Amino acid sequence: MSGGAEERDCSAAHPFIRSSAHPIFVGTAGWALPHMWRDRFPAGASNLERYATRFSCAEINSSFYKQHRRATYERWAASVPPQFRFAVKVPRAITHDQRLVAADVLLEVFLDEARGLGDRFGPLLVQLPPSLAFDTEIADEFFVTLRALHEGDVVCEPRHATWFSAEAEALLVAHRVARVGADPACVPAAATPGVWPGLAYVRLHGSPVTYRSSYEPERLRPLADLLRASAAAGRAAWCIFDNTTLGAATGNALELTRLLTGER
Repeated sequence: MSGGAEERDCSAAHPFIRSSAHPIFVGTAGWALPHMWRDRFPAGASNLERYATRFSCAEINSSFYKQHRRATYERWAASVPPQFRFAVKVPRAITHDQRLVAADVLLEVFLDEARGLGDRFGPLLVQLPPSLAFDTEIADEFFVTLRALHEGDVVCEPRHATWFSAEAEALLVAHRVARVGADPACVPAAATPGVWPGLAYVRLHGSPVTYRSSYEPERLRPLADLLRASAAAGRAAWCIFDNTTLGAATGNALELTRLLTGER
């Protein structure tokens, strides 16, 4: 890893979750430590270092809004244990402004920066605007371009009903793109992760109030079962809590980790 950052060795404390031979990653969007949960994390030099002692992954959402220098990604990677992974959200300039069209230069710049994560680079998240309908030609050209630049895992969170057709699903499979299982779901099929069988990725935005509501234990227990089943079937399984506005994401991720590991 370049950039001169000193890599932190905290692997002994890392809460790596396995089911069969495949890992389960649980974390939040970002790595804020809300005040009501701070005492659950050991002291550390940064929020990220503290966060990474309890969680196995984080989703970088700030990349959606602004550009980060490669050195920033390198610093983040050096702050976490070797097994930790970052999902990285594709910039809105690509998904929302360009709407997937003529995005090759933007993709190349973004990926060159994000590769500063090195082997901590997890899935790329392509979240689409609710107004973006499926167009075979546009979608195929975009994912061909993306796959020419990036061989790693890719997940897509479509939010228009036309993306849940057989044609759209076949295109995602052809490009090895997994579809996110989201809550709230724009259509019933959107609630379950699927399409490409190599990865299961769940994003929970909060329900009934998006970004604010917490999930009760009775909602988390079936989720734990789904993640275990996905991992047992040979898929790496991810769950990201995005209900961060009031700090619920951290508590939900801690509880789901407890359910998966049997912690008391």
